[in-house]
Amino acid sequence: MLAAPEVAMYSRIPSSVPIAASLFVLITVVIAMTGIAAHAQEVETADGIRTIYLIRHGDYDHDDESDPEIGKALIPLGVAQARILGARLRGIPVEFSSLHSSTMTRARETALVIGEEFPGLELQISPLIKECTPPTRREDIMAEETEADLATCQAQLEEAYPVFFTPSPDADRHDLIVCHGNVIRYFVTKVLEVDTTAWLGMSIGNCSLTVIKIKPDGSMKLLSFGDVGHLPPNLSTRTAPEAPANLDVPR
Repeated sequence: MLAAPEVAMYSRIPSSVPIAASLFVLITVVIAMTGIAAHAQEVETADGIRTIYLIRHGDYDHDDESDPEIGKALIPLGVAQARILGARLRGIPVEFSSLHSSTMTRARETALVIGEEFPGLELQISPLIKECTPPTRREDIMAEETEADLATCQAQLEEAYPVFFTPSPDADRHDLIVCHGNVIRYFVTKVLEVDTTAWLGMSIGNCSLTVIKIKPDGSMKLLSFGDVGHLPPNLSTRTAPEAPANLDVPR
């Protein structure tokens, strides 16, 4: 946004300048400032910048062997993580345009908790952003997956990408998308235009925030990745945390 001129620099008018001329200068400055502010607002709203907030779900019941579409629900720690992230998002001075989640329980529940902060947003659920494992450079991971599953996952994410990562059709948008670690990391490689098999070279925490800006011409910029600054250390978890997290208040 364009910065408005400092009023103070125009208030020190030499006494030798006639009063009428001084008033003319001040009026001109006010008109100029008004015009700049109006232009800046027009640029901000007319360019159609889309900002995407990718959110990994909160921590969940890893021991639950149920289908993740109906089981593997958030544990209390995961709910706490989602509430804290919701409060952080609420403090961002923008109006969010949409709230999406995958079909999996842990993502849906995380989105519902966050959605309590934004009652005006209707949760939209998509199977295109559910968790899966795309091809990776890691041979140990590749050995655990079938070629068919890897190909299916990659096809799913490639289909999802143009659905969610497109320029805004008109005004600025701010879209919340709650999904999964593998999905977010794969999308980030696409945004950065690097080898998509490099996705596992990134680590991402539960209820972390990854922010991407999409300009009207389709170009993208990664503003932040895996940000967990809103979570205290005792509430921060990843896929395989080095130390178990808990809800105890640190002393």
